[in-house]
Amino acid sequence: MSKKTASVATPSVQSGAGAAPAFLLELLEAKSPTGHEFAAQAVVDRHVSPVAATYAKDALGNRIATVNPKGGPTVMFAGHIDEIALIISYIDDKGFLYFDFLGGHDLVIPSGRRVRILTKNGPVLAVTGKRAVHLMSAEDRGKVPQRHDMWLDIGAPDRKAAEAVVRIGDPAVYDVGFELLRGTLGVARAFDDKAGCYIVMEALLRLARTAKLAARVVSVATTQEEIGTRGAQVAAQGLAPGLSITVDVTHATDHPDADNRKFGRTTLSGGPVIARGPNINPLVFDRLVTVAETLGIPYQLQAEPRPTGTDARAIQMANSGVACGLVSVPLRYMHTPGEIVDLAVVEQCVQLLVAFAKSLKKEETFAW
Repeated sequence: MSKKTASVATPSVQSGAGAAPAFLLELLEAKSPTGHEFAAQAVVDRHVSPVAATYAKDALGNRIATVNPKGGPTVMFAGHIDEIALIISYIDDKGFLYFDFLGGHDLVIPSGRRVRILTKNGPVLAVTGKRAVHLMSAEDRGKVPQRHDMWLDIGAPDRKAAEAVVRIGDPAVYDVGFELLRGTLGVARAFDDKAGCYIVMEALLRLARTAKLAARVVSVATTQEEIGTRGAQVAAQGLAPGLSITVDVTHATDHPDADNRKFGRTTLSGGPVIARGPNINPLVFDRLVTVAETLGIPYQLQAEPRPTGTDARAIQMANSGVACGLVSVPLRYMHTPGEIVDLAVVEQCVQLLVAFAKSLKKEETFAW
């Protein structure tokens, strides 16, 4: 970790939602399950399309914004806009809905939650149900409920009534929003990876205001990351960037149930996390560290011994190969409705990407 800790601009610490940037707040409120990213796409369209030199969408739903389109090298910034969710798979005769998972879920999380089912006629409120503790045997109380042991209750009296408002394949997300926890710490349903999407797009908006830019910068709000980095794969193949920085979240391991010997040491407010390992180009890594130290941004290092669980794994292998970097926001309680990040670190990540792009020289290559 860098010992340089010069102050950087951070979000307001006022109480209420005003402590986070409006763009980020709108992304967090947008319900965008994997494969159904419409609401988050609309937020990116509204904030980025009027500013970008070129702006495009593709068949997988990616949003692709460019500044300095005649510059070089091409650097691709990637942050995904999809989130984990449920998908309706069966409706029984009594009108109860059963579901499968979109993305990785901990089975202890869904029970007793309010969710919104995203239907063709608008959101429908539902509650995730399971057998109450009073009706369980002592043995059952110690078991984690399986997916088929839980259901969604929309208050429908029978299957016909339920099918009048919900269809098989409709997605559903937890019905919780952003709040400040304390200081610059925020809690929300989908910081993974609305924070990363905000960072790459906000960096592009700031770069659009600078004249000193050699590189062509393309920021992509990628889709379907949670089920296999699918949007990033298509975008990278089409753009053929020379280098790329993926921005995602990583596990903050500064809570009681995280053994640092197993998971490393990453603190919530310790600054952006810069990855090292075979998925990461060593020259890109060195440049990110140099830029962070020059700016005085504190940073943390994370070892990644194999292809990462991020868009970087797909981008690196596009076409003849892409020089990849990975910057992550430390996050507690990933893939739960109560994800926590430090908004000050989110801002530091934006500044790091802006400075990284500005550091690139005309047609610079990161071959090694």
